Amino acid sequence: MLTDSFGRVATDLRVSLTDRCSLRCSYCMPADGLDWLPGPALLTDGEVTRLISVAVRRLGITEVRFTGGEPLLRRGLPGLVAATAALDPRPEISLTTNGIGLARLAGPLQAAGLDRLNVSLDTLSRETFVTLARRDRLPDVLAGLTAAAAAGLAPVKVNAVLLRGTNDHEAPALLRFCLDRGYQLRFIEQMPLDAQHGWRRADMVTADEILASLSAEFTLTADDPGLRGSAPAERFLVDGGPAHVGVIGSVTRPFCGSCDRVRLTADGQIRNCLFATAETDLRTPLRASALPRADAVARPLPGGGDGDGAAPEGGQVTGSTIPDSCSLPAPCQPPIADMGRAGCRNPGSLIP
Repeated sequence: MLTDSFGRVATDLRVSLTDRCSLRCSYCMPADGLDWLPGPALLTDGEVTRLISVAVRRLGITEVRFTGGEPLLRRGLPGLVAATAALDPRPEISLTTNGIGLARLAGPLQAAGLDRLNVSLDTLSRETFVTLARRDRLPDVLAGLTAAAAAGLAPVKVNAVLLRGTNDHEAPALLRFCLDRGYQLRFIEQMPLDAQHGWRRADMVTADEILASLSAEFTLTADDPGLRGSAPAERFLVDGGPAHVGVIGSVTRPFCGSCDRVRLTADGQIRNCLFATAETDLRTPLRASALPRADAVARPLPGGGDGDGAAPEGGQVTGSTIPDSCSLPAPCQPPIADMGRAGCRNPGSLIP
């Protein structure tokens, strides 16, 4: 297992397949895009598969989620899904996508072994979509959602970010849209992850504001908190259930204490959090030698002790490196305040 000194066990591996994206969402990147990683810097399909294999077979990873950038831009995606599905034990396989290209790929991905996915949809207005994403692609996203449901990738989950003065009035409409189609909607507080560093807390639509907006048109009842586990979303039954909506208060309601995620970047770096300011290189030793040792993957996990992180086959592996700074704009909340004093840099992830 991958267990840190705070007792958290990492079982969920997020694998970024590319830094490129087909949209230019204003809360994510500049209108002109970024300087993309050169091709040789990216892990090959074989390298990604080898690292996932180590994580699943030796380190207790039970879920693998492919992310980006936009993972649908990775040509080898169906093959990576199939290779992951062939592992024993087989992990749950999921995908986070903006939905562009999903109308074409939903069937092949389901056939390859994809279990479920999340699709980003921030607005139902084509004009607002262009304002937010700087591309006129809303019909493609909606077509992708329809194709995912038809392919049996259920439950289809929808992620929405509300921006003050842009689409914050659309919360009820988005929920009604998802309820009518059987999709599961989750609102996510805007995070300070934009490359242009334009995030301002005062502009963020908070979880409380989202719930207030929804409550004006729906009756929301908090779901049993005991069912949440390590999930980042607080769930609320809608009009008595069984349908529900989730709210991920990543800034105002941090959930670092229950985090079970670890991340592999497209260029082969391992990091414990979206907000991490430090990461550990796996690509170089992977290309210089044979399959990485399990402790090489485990070592960057947060909350480590005095050991070197190594463990025998089938044993427990404990990380040994704690990054010494934190970029999350909110302090740790009880019951994890002591973790902050111990050097924890809020190792939660925000998009499941």
